[in-house]
Amino acid sequence: MTIGIVDTGIDTSNTEFAGRISSASADVAGNRGVTPDDDHGTQVALTAAAARNNSGVVGIAYQATVMALRADSPGTCATKVASDPKSGCSFGDPAIAAGIDRAVQNGAKVINLSLGGDPPDSNVRAAIGRAATSGVVVVVSAGNDGDASKPSIDPNNPDPFAQGLQAAGNGNVIIAGSVDSTGTISTFSNRAGSFANSFLTALGDRVCCVYDGSSIKITTDSSGQRFQTVVSGTSFSAPQIAGAAALLRQAFPNLTAVQVVDLLLRTARDAGAAGTDSTYGRGILDITNAFAPQGTTSLAGTTAQVPLGDTTAVTSAAMGDALQQAQLSTVLLDGYQRAYRMDLAQSARGAQVPGRLAAQLTSPMQSIATGTDRLALAFSVDGRGRVSAMPWVSQLRLTQGDAESARVLAARVVARLSPKAQFGFAYGQSADGLVAQLQGHDEPAFLIAGSPTDDFGFLRTRQSSFAVRRQLGAWGLTLGADRSDVLTGAPVQWGQSVVERRRADSAMRFGLALDRRFGAVTTSLGASWLSEDRTILGARLHDAFGATGADSLFLDAGLAWHPSSQWRLGASWREGLTRARIGGLVAGGSNLVSNAWALDARRLDVFEPGDSLAFRLSQPLRVTNGGVNLMLPLAYSYATLSATDGIERLGLSPTGRELDAELAWRGPLLAGTGSASLFLRRDPGHYANLPDDKGIALSWTRRF
Repeated sequence: MTIGIVDTGIDTSNTEFAGRISSASADVAGNRGVTPDDDHGTQVALTAAAARNNSGVVGIAYQATVMALRADSPGTCATKVASDPKSGCSFGDPAIAAGIDRAVQNGAKVINLSLGGDPPDSNVRAAIGRAATSGVVVVVSAGNDGDASKPSIDPNNPDPFAQGLQAAGNGNVIIAGSVDSTGTISTFSNRAGSFANSFLTALGDRVCCVYDGSSIKITTDSSGQRFQTVVSGTSFSAPQIAGAAALLRQAFPNLTAVQVVDLLLRTARDAGAAGTDSTYGRGILDITNAFAPQGTTSLAGTTAQVPLGDTTAVTSAAMGDALQQAQLSTVLLDGYQRAYRMDLAQSARGAQVPGRLAAQLTSPMQSIATGTDRLALAFSVDGRGRVSAMPWVSQLRLTQGDAESARVLAARVVARLSPKAQFGFAYGQSADGLVAQLQGHDEPAFLIAGSPTDDFGFLRTRQSSFAVRRQLGAWGLTLGADRSDVLTGAPVQWGQSVVERRRADSAMRFGLALDRRFGAVTTSLGASWLSEDRTILGARLHDAFGATGADSLFLDAGLAWHPSSQWRLGASWREGLTRARIGGLVAGGSNLVSNAWALDARRLDVFEPGDSLAFRLSQPLRVTNGGVNLMLPLAYSYATLSATDGIERLGLSPTGRELDAELAWRGPLLAGTGSASLFLRRDPGHYANLPDDKGIALSWTRRF
């Protein structure tokens, strides 16, 4: 960017400007060249654009080109008297107008006017109008009459020159006031007054530093103490704002002058009375905030809005710590259509890892069962109503209605239709449990280590299921189906109700299973198809991605061996293949491979008749490979105002691998029923950096 500085000229030999002085620089008030008689213009230029060269000061826009337009009336700067601040440089309106026009004609996008005084004449006002039409930002000093040293000038408003420029600027002019290092308005600075909406402050009090040649000037007093000379005035707050405008126009070439002015004013740090006020105007220059995205952000080249405060994705338990290494680079546009490269994975959330033991023990269940050999009914009820107070309820943000309905934890009805046919349906239980019951499986019970054949890697609620089994010779054929709502595994930050969004995320499953007994060995094979209407193996993407759900195929295998009436050895395996549906920004190749397994052993009548001791080693469902491919904007051209799209992959395979080991005993004890469980979970939730979860549970129950 080129900054036009209409002032007293600059020291062209100063290496702070080496290679960055515009060839259009000129003396617009005579034929003297731009080398000044006064250091005011040099100091202004240093503040705006001194090089970042490991020497001296650094200007705000340290790569900008300086167009020095010398406008001081010939001879006036040379007669300046240090003891008389009213003496010295004066500027004629024709020269100022000529400087403005020359800057515009030669491509300057920002003009700095660290000048003041009487109202501008028609020539200057017309030149400012032409600058506005050409899309040039103009920054003018508010004036240094805050101490009321000039009774004829109102210190509570910018000086007349600044007022006139603002009126002629058509929204392109910023009036610059001064604050000190504490952010307090400088005593010398004119205030915002009636021009508060166009008034912005910046540091103008004790600005470093006056130069001697190409180095900071050092003065040594009689005692040998060394001093640097600093300067003060709204003349030096203006070039900071001009430099900020140049930085914005360099970084975001799509911005118009009016937008640059609006950004700098809108993003100012508030000072004084809250909001816009008559002292500080819009506040204090805040370049960091001006560069930050403003307004609603959207994916470049689309209308898909992704507000920066939103969660971009929530993964499921099967994906564990996958997001800790994930990257999802894309380009977002803010409300000013400025392009920003963002890593959307940074605002994604992994599934929480709740402790399992509390969930099993803090809410005692009551089991109610009745029936005959042809019809059996069973219910599991939260007898104390404490389910709604459990930690996972608040984490999942269930409504009060959800929590109340959770008191009926499960209900199951199983009917024998004929000697070879059975039918069952259930609430609060998946089809897998029904299928296992109809097949006559006799698996040991564990508190912590679950069965892989009932694990989909994500939380489900409102489950309803049915299953029907038919004996075909030596083989049993079972058809099962269930429906459930999918719950995301972590709190989310979205504009609408999280609960309502989750209720729309449902899943349906249909499956077929074969089982057969070979002497002391029972086997089972199964295949099921899972359809999720919006989620991908329980993971939920932001609505902007337009995900349309996923389909999964699960293959199950189970083997149990009863070497004697007291022993059972078992193994089970689940293998899953999930394919996200192509739609929205979800592209082809979005596949996941997952598996879960368990090995267990049980011994009956260990210490006394009727007791059992069992051990299980298992791995909950875990994504072993794969991820989601998203067609995202990867680059943006300001020349064409268009985005270039490409594939970004969100890997969903965790580094951690949860392994659960549990030793469980259950049997009659002291006229009741006792149980004990000793367990260890390594890498809980498939998070490699979490400490092991280990514990022991003891329980005794007696019915009266």
